[in-house]
Amino acid sequence: MRSFNYVVKDEVGIHARPAGILAKEVKNYADSKITIRKGDKEAEAKKLMAVMGLGVKCGDEVTVTVDGGDEDAVFEKVKTFFEENF
Repeated sequence: MRSFNYVVKDEVGIHARPAGILAKEVKNYADSKITIRKGDKEAEAKKLMAVMGLGVKCGDEVTVTVDGGDEDAVFEKVKTFFEENF
């Protein structure tokens, strides 16, 4: 299992469009489970409504965890995705 913390820089946080792109992207990584945690709430990144339900706003810190058979490769891709989109 690998994880990283990320402070959201997007002015409107993790809203519908980027959350949808994230959900679509991580569905390609069938061998790994990607979760996002904000405070005491956690959501599987593949589930759009669950991610949006976290209510992540600009300046919030989230913890992203990647766990599975291809976690090393997926970890770098997911981290890069966050840096480019959030």
